[in-house]
Amino acid sequence: MDQINSSRAPEPVGLYPHARRVGNLLFLSGVGPRERGTKVIPGVELDEHGQIISYDIETQCRSVFNNIRYILEDAGSSWANIVDVTVFLTNMKDDFKTYNRIYAEYFKDNQPCRTTIEINCLPTPIAIELKVIATID
Repeated sequence: MDQINSSRAPEPVGLYPHARRVGNLLFLSGVGPRERGTKVIPGVELDEHGQIISYDIETQCRSVFNNIRYILEDAGSSWANIVDVTVFLTNMKDDFKTYNRIYAEYFKDNQPCRTTIEINCLPTPIAIELKVIATID
């Protein structure tokens, strides 16, 4: 199994690679909206204690999708090769409609399988994280 780390995606928050290749499959670790080399989370306003004051789910979605694209491309795969997406949202009631609209923009040509799950929280103050499986040549 080959470990893959992107030079463009945000650094992992733990001891794990951005992705692992097994045969012709590429398994991505959970990817959030953070920016590489910084603690900045696009679309998130934090208080002095690191607690979320407000967030923009659209901005976070677009940032997550960009980070996924970076990892796929740096691994030698592409957006068109995504076959399965697991989405973790911290507020399904308020965020799903916006997330679903943006997802449709990004996946209009490639429609992978998808599961969307609401969870209580994520390891950093974010509202969305994606877990992706893609093919790779």
